[in-house]
Amino acid sequence: MNATDPFARRFDAADGTHLDVRGLKPPEPMVAILSLIDGGPALSAFIVHLERDPVFLYPELAERGWTATRIDGDPGEVRLKVERTR
Repeated sequence: MNATDPFARRFDAADGTHLDVRGLKPPEPMVAILSLIDGGPALSAFIVHLERDPVFLYPELAERGWTATRIDGDPGEVRLKVERTR
């Protein structure tokens, strides 16, 4: 299994679709998130679990018409709600 395969790290919960990219080395988290956006099923929003703030991801999301908002997560985790804006 490819570590950056967004479908292998994706799961559904009561609050929506989640993508867990914790444990991946940079730039693999960003690659997995952008792969889900660019090549996955039509999602309008999902929640991503990270180990650190993905500062280089935000401009890539904006360029593709998406935004990310930090939401409450587990201690030591960065959790973002990623949503399509257009």
